[in-house]
Amino acid sequence: MAPGPLAQVLRQLPKTSDPNLLTAGIPFADAGVYQIADKCALVQSIDFFTPVVDDPRTFGRIAAANALSDIYAMGGRPITALNLVCFPRCLEHDVLVEILQGGAEKVIEAGAVIIGGHTIEDDEPKYGLAVTGLVDPSKMLSTVGAKPGDLLVLTKPIGTGLLTTALKGEVLTEAQMPDAIAGMTMLNRAAAEVMLRIGVHACTDITGFGLLGHALELAEASRVGVTLTTTGLPVYPGAAEMAAIGLVPEGSYNNRSHYLPRVRDAESLSIELLDLLADPQTSGGLLICVAADKLAALQSALTAVSAGAWQIGFVSDAHPGLLQIEN
Repeated sequence: MAPGPLAQVLRQLPKTSDPNLLTAGIPFADAGVYQIADKCALVQSIDFFTPVVDDPRTFGRIAAANALSDIYAMGGRPITALNLVCFPRCLEHDVLVEILQGGAEKVIEAGAVIIGGHTIEDDEPKYGLAVTGLVDPSKMLSTVGAKPGDLLVLTKPIGTGLLTTALKGEVLTEAQMPDAIAGMTMLNRAAAEVMLRIGVHACTDITGFGLLGHALELAEASRVGVTLTTTGLPVYPGAAEMAAIGLVPEGSYNNRSHYLPRVRDAESLSIELLDLLADPQTSGGLLICVAADKLAALQSALTAVSAGAWQIGFVSDAHPGLLQIEN
């Protein structure tokens, strides 16, 4: 669902007063967190979608990594997962087996266990997970907590929406986008473990609302201004070329329509840059807010575990809730 209509729906839902729901007052929380003991809370999230690649097992891996990511963004550790499957009669059952095997591989890699699931018939295949994790409430991270002076670190490049759109349009093949496929199947586990060890102020993962939307959500939730610097912005190979020829997913248009009013001097930005920033990501990286004196340690530790460590901007006290984009 597009970000605007989604916000309208959420405003009409009943509010809870349960004090154990730790995310009740956190805008744009990546997962729900419910406290069950002094030093233990459940972290729960759910995500599923239609195939973004042709190979069934690779699709399963990507969908599982994507669903697990919200737990990591909150500083949690996944423990269980439930398969969610929509599958058409016209496809061979071997395809479903491959999807589920790919998903299981990632759940096992995460140190969690699949405990069941649910399957329904549908005209189009869809797959994902409902994931439960654990977190110490005192160590929980969220979109709230970014401080002026923090630096922004991104752990994966952007551009998966553009590339998978090109794949569906048969402009590209999977063999022509190995970096993006490797990135989408990579868990955010190692990056999350590093940021918890180093100590950071806030975090979110970059998914359907793109870097543009998720950075703005962080700015609004933390009541700070956020500046993104485009010099050195990590982009998967081929994504900029797809933006240049107009192979843009529908989600990009929705994101631009909803979020651009909160981007300062947006009219001065090129369409190609906006298409990259608004590109809806599948299994994207973590966007981490870290104090300047911890940046070097964070980047070194991320690099040591083969995670990305691009410094792409900073947090300020100017223009709270708005985004500035600089070269």
